[in-house]
Amino acid sequence: MRLVLMGDLHYHEIDAAIPGLAEARSVFYNTLLERFLDVEGDLHVSIGDLTNFGTSVELQEVYELLRRDERTFIHVLGNHDLYSQTREQVLAITGQRRYFAMDTESALLVFLDTAREMDLTDWGGWLDEEQLQWLEQMVEASGTKPLLVFGHHPVYKTTRRSEGEKSSIHPDIDMRRILNRKQGVGVYFNGHTHVDSIIVEGSWTFVQLSSCMDQHAFRIVELADQDIRISTMDIADAAVHDHAPILHQHMKHFRPTLEARGTDADREHVISLLAGSQTL
Repeated sequence: MRLVLMGDLHYHEIDAAIPGLAEARSVFYNTLLERFLDVEGDLHVSIGDLTNFGTSVELQEVYELLRRDERTFIHVLGNHDLYSQTREQVLAITGQRRYFAMDTESALLVFLDTAREMDLTDWGGWLDEEQLQWLEQMVEASGTKPLLVFGHHPVYKTTRRSEGEKSSIHPDIDMRRILNRKQGVGVYFNGHTHVDSIIVEGSWTFVQLSSCMDQHAFRIVELADQDIRISTMDIADAAVHDHAPILHQHMKHFRPTLEARGTDADREHVISLLAGSQTL
């Protein structure tokens, strides 16, 4: 199985009266998303904040760019995706599910909804009791099969910057109690803090993706019999790099993150699935 993951994209509406901005946005997002869909994979996943404010226009336009018959696209909800509309309204536009699981031959895949709804003052993560109970059931149901969990917000005090205020799932939610019920290998993927980071904690590996607006790259996750390989694919197109600065200059609700790339160890990782082996 091969998965292609995209960090916070922040597709946004613009003031078309600003010279060059409409062209910059069109070239940047068209090129970046074309490269994303060109990568072969069983699933193409946005880890949240696909849009910058969750407006109908933003959602409809970015989904038009992501529409390709031979690709299966999954959109994990981020806080920015729910700023201007209710969860129900956003899901009606996207046709996505709020949270769900996919049981495959290689692994159990769990997709969470950690975003608050229409709350511009608290962009931290939250899961209600119903979803937490469901997640615990999924962890137990996975048995010894690898478990891959996808949520927009990191687990508190795992990946870089996840210890900050509103930078993770709320510390009062004991995610570790639930995740530590896992037998064997678990991997948790998230975005939100806009910095690449990989942290190993017990049998869990936490993989954080930076924003595509800062670090023009995708994560590739390959599941084989003996290991899970996580790599980074950089996008070198001048059409992307040359147009990003003008977008940064005129974006609301977004600030560039200079340390987005992280270290080499935050971008490539191998997790052994052999009994008794250590994570590499």
